[in-house]
Amino acid sequence: MNRIKEVLEQKGIKQIWLAEQLGKSYNMVHSYAQNKRQPSLEILYKIAEILNVSAKELLTDEKNEKK
Repeated sequence: MNRIKEVLEQKGIKQIWLAEQLGKSYNMVHSYAQNKRQPSLEILYKIAEILNVSAKELLTDEKNEKK
């Protein structure tokens, strides 16, 4: 699970913009944001760099989610 959608919303960034920055299709980025697909570590780090956050911030902590 990832927090890409949450971070995009917090920063006011659209998925289409992120897709353009990554050189990926909107559908691919949308599937990452909806947790239908998980990005590779390489792409996760690229997303983190583009969004100016740590890769760790893009990952969910399943222990905290269950609380």
